[in-house]
Order: sequence, then structure tokens, then C-alpha cells
Amino acid sequence: MIAPTIRRLAGSRAWTAPRAHAINPAGRRTLETIPSTSIKVLRTVDAVRKWRKPHVLDHRIVSLVPTMGALHDGHLSLIRRAARESHHVVVSIYVNPAQFGIKEDLASYPVTWDSDCKTLAELDRELAGDGGNLGRISAIFSPTTDEMYPSGFPGQEVDSKGSFVVMTPISELLEGRTRPTFFRGVATVCMKLFNIVQPEKVFFGQKDVQQSVVMRNMIKDFMLPIDLVIVETSREPDGLALSSRNVYLGERRRKVATVLSRALRAAEERYSAGTFDREDILRAANSVVTDTLNKQLALGPEQRVKFELDYISLADPATMEEVTEVDPKVGGILSGAVKMLPVESPQPGEDLGHSGGPAVRLIDNIVLKPQV
Repeated sequence: MIAPTIRRLAGSRAWTAPRAHAINPAGRRTLETIPSTSIKVLRTVDAVRKWRKPHVLDHRIVSLVPTMGALHDGHLSLIRRAARESHHVVVSIYVNPAQFGIKEDLASYPVTWDSDCKTLAELDRELAGDGGNLGRISAIFSPTTDEMYPSGFPGQEVDSKGSFVVMTPISELLEGRTRPTFFRGVATVCMKLFNIVQPEKVFFGQKDVQQSVVMRNMIKDFMLPIDLVIVETSREPDGLALSSRNVYLGERRRKVATVLSRALRAAEERYSAGTFDREDILRAANSVVTDTLNKQLALGPEQRVKFELDYISLADPATMEEVTEVDPKVGGILSGAVKMLPVESPQPGEDLGHSGGPAVRLIDNIVLKPQV
């Protein structure tokens, strides 16, 4: 059993899926399942542990794909990969309030339980028909916040008191500079999920590259018996990284939202051409951002899209610390974040996106592979 000692420090509310249980004719409560599937829906820690124990005895490989719901093709690629390498795949669906700042979009985060269950049912049928898979989706773990924080949810403020996993200095860099509680919340909930499910493997997407490094460090530092598998970022045909938050964009902002992926690609091209100097590489990215913003500002408010660049980073792949020059033997990580601002002058009948199109913060990255 995983039982690391964690730092006691720090989280408010989160969507909790409705509790539903199947009742057999004799009146005894049985495990809830997604209709017309064998996928079990587990709501409590005790239920997960009872489900998990036989698979330990049978030496079956169990993998975990952590999600916050609002499933998209990127999540499905993680599940497909997990099914190829595991006998049992557990998908967690839990909107963790601890990784949202007090001014962030927790209240409007998309809650799509019914469509998520339908998506997983369809995917499981696909996996069943693919003879190349070792396993399928066996369970969804969808707990309440009370279940995940048995001593009470401690709050979302920076100085909140409670039990947290804090990974420094990496959690203070890049995303952590503007979202100081984000990685504290991510590391804490993932440690909880790892302890509850006790998977042999966990699967994360490369899009959240800093999160991946946090997970790698946490698994190593706490000596967790888990293999971390990072799967390449899934993208739309125009290059936009898939994200649950893309539903906020609406049609107008969606067209401009590719600015970050285009900027990072421009920087990658400089590296591929043999440029290793930080300023030369990032100049290409910043030029794309500046040109795109200037073109938008030249339009009227009924047409334009405004956005703010948070950062574009060129960092060491192991530490996420900024580098002045890329070592071609090591490579690097290009990453960035932009905030797509709300539409200034909505037009009649215009699709503004989920929840009326609030500000949307988008992240992306490209791994610069070693050249020698």
C-alpha cells in the first residue's frame, strides 16, 4: 500500500455526481454500472478498494486515467493507450476544487456526466472489438468532495490550512506564478487517487507538460510503485490542442485560439533549423503573437478577438527552469499560455461558447527533441 508522509498545509466546492445505485429484485444494493455495459461506477474509497483487491490477487494490471470529466478525444487517446497496456482501466471523473484559484472558473466548469458515460460506453465497445487490447474500461471512480477530503475541504486560498502535497520549486514556475495553488491541488488530488486506486500505471497527456513533470517528480520522490505514461497531445486539424475548456471559446474566438500553437511551431522551426539561442528561438514565437494581435486590433469590436499573452517559455525538460541556450543533446520544452478575453461586442445570435463565453486560459507546449 502506498503510504507516504505528506506535508500538512491546505481547498471549496466541486460538482458532485448524483448518487445512483442499482437495486436487485431481492432489494439488495448492487454496484452501479453504466447502462448496457460492464463498466462499474464507484463512488466511495471503500467501493474502489473492494473492487481492487481481487485484481491484486490475480496479478492483473490496473491503470488509472485521471480526468475532470468533459471528456474529449484527448482523454480517449489516453484510455485507448491504457487499454493496450492494462487488464483493467479505471477512469476517474472528479472536478477537484483545490486546483482552482478563488477567482477561477470552478462554478462554470462544464459538467457533462451523461455524455461522458455515453462516450465511455461507446469507447468500451470499440475496445472490445479490438483484439490488440489487453483490457477494457472496468470502472469509473466518481467521488464527492466530502469523500476525497474526509477531514473537510480546507479551501482554495493560498494560505489555506489542511493536508497538501507541495512540490517545489517546480510548482512555483510558469503556470504556478499566476496560479499559485494549482499544482498544490493537482499533486494532492493525484496522490489521493493513487492511494485509492493503487494503479500499476497512470496516463497523462503531454499538453499539461508541467503537470507531467510534477507527477514524475512526485512518483520518484515519494517512491510510489507506479509507472507514469505520457501520451502525445491530441490536436484539432488546425493545431489547437484539445482541452475541456475549448467549449468556452465560441466560433469567433475559436478561430484565433490557434495563435499559441502557431507561435510555438514557429519557435520549433528555428530550433529544427539549428538555432539554439533562447532569444532567437523565442523571437519567432513572439512575432506570431504580436502580428496576430495587431491584425485583430485593426478590426472593429464587432469582429475582433482580444487576448493576452501570459508567457512563452523555453525550459529545461527535467526541471522546467528557463534556459538561455538549448543543449542539442538534451533538447527543451517550449510552452506558453494565453488568455482569450470575452467577446467585446456580441452580435445577435452569435455563438459565444459555454457559459456565455467567459475569459479562457489556454496552454500548450512542444517538446524539442535532442538533435544528437
